[in-house]
Amino acid sequence: MSATPIERALILAAGRGERMRPLTDDIPKPLLEVGGKPLIAFHLDKLARAGIRDVVVNISHLATQFPAALGDGARWNLRIRYSHEGPTPLETGGGMRRALQWLGAAPFVAVSADIWSDYDYAQLVARGMPDANALAHLVMVPNPSFHPRGDFHFDGSHLAESGGGERLTFANLGLYRAALLDDQPDHAFPLLPMFQRAMRAGKLTGERHDGAWSNIGTPRQLAELDAQLTRRQRITTPAVCAKTEP
Repeated sequence: MSATPIERALILAAGRGERMRPLTDDIPKPLLEVGGKPLIAFHLDKLARAGIRDVVVNISHLATQFPAALGDGARWNLRIRYSHEGPTPLETGGGMRRALQWLGAAPFVAVSADIWSDYDYAQLVARGMPDANALAHLVMVPNPSFHPRGDFHFDGSHLAESGGGERLTFANLGLYRAALLDDQPDHAFPLLPMFQRAMRAGKLTGERHDGAWSNIGTPRQLAELDAQLTRRQRITTPAVCAKTEP
């Protein structure tokens, strides 16, 4: 059980989704639907079930559509705040840095809106940071076909740029402390250099997830996930038999 309750989360939703065009010319990628609901709604459902109460959503491209679609979060029993980055996104690091004003000092969950997985966020929240000195704890997955070389080496507990252990891909999901990047200026920057700095200090931990995981980057990937979830719903939804008169 986590010593410090984890009650806040960040959903990274500000990207333009260039590879998803033309779908994202009119709709932000996180609001595109699969399995009958927007991608971002899967994260909100899972965060709420995990006991999260406050969620920050960073927005930029077609930003006004998010409050219109999600409101204040009440339907999920969440409180949603929107971190508006203006017309140009601040990248992953800059977006997280801007959102720290609402996320506080305790560890928080952060997830990219354009992934889908069967990972249970409740286990991440309940366990918390496995290492008291860690600045972040990342969920890693086996390397997908589009990223065969992976991102970082994993020795079973810590992540490194090189060395022993298997090389895995970052699932764009994890726990973070503000100290990972609260010394950075408020501007656009990626998270990768922050991870590299933490790895060199031995302060980046990880875990392996072997279940379902998808990074939704193209219309084809969106359609494939939609078909997969639709099939799953048909299998798990019991058929309703028509009542006949005696």
